[in-house]
Amino acid sequence: MVIAIDGPAGAGKSTIAQLLADRIGFTYINSGNLYRAITLGCLRNGVRIAEDNVESCVAYARSAAIEYRNGQVCLKGENVDALLHTDEIDRTCAPLSGIVPIRHVVNDIIRNIAGNLDIIVEGRDMTSVVFPDAEHRFYLDASVEERAKRRFEQGVSGLSLEEIKKAIAERDEIDKNKQEGSLKIADGVKVFDTSLLTIEQTYAILIENINITRIKHG
Repeated sequence: MVIAIDGPAGAGKSTIAQLLADRIGFTYINSGNLYRAITLGCLRNGVRIAEDNVESCVAYARSAAIEYRNGQVCLKGENVDALLHTDEIDRTCAPLSGIVPIRHVVNDIIRNIAGNLDIIVEGRDMTSVVFPDAEHRFYLDASVEERAKRRFEQGVSGLSLEEIKKAIAERDEIDKNKQEGSLKIADGVKVFDTSLLTIEQTYAILIENINITRIKHG
């Protein structure tokens, strides 16, 4: 079974997907962290992320040894999960993820990981491009204000609340206008606004929409 979740940054996708995976025994895949790992690798190796340097970015992405182990991303054997949510990564990941060949590389990684597993995967185009035939497809949304507040309260950014809000709004525009794999609500996807919901309330809503006869651990 594939459970695919899309939505903008800060809508709660990662937290909910991880919680669902832990409780029902599925494999969790965070597609955004794969893009972030490629971004980290480019920065480490001096590969400039820019429109006039696409070929070098794609060449690195294709050569990067990226794996997903126990829900965490490894780059050349190194667990880099804790390094993927800095302000620098946030700033440079969006333009890199807009490069179409890199999206193809990441989508192939995701599909290879999925194989015949029961998975929960989240990102921007999981329900529309990567797994359009997934048995369950959800879109989680929230106001820009609420998403900025959540990011600020995580304490991982050096930006002010207003700066985070601006950065999130800019990221939304980039994601919605990508040449391929843009952020959108695909036909048939169930949409839920999490602005006023707790994590447990959101979890309860999603679990109600999943066929419990297929869940491993109830």
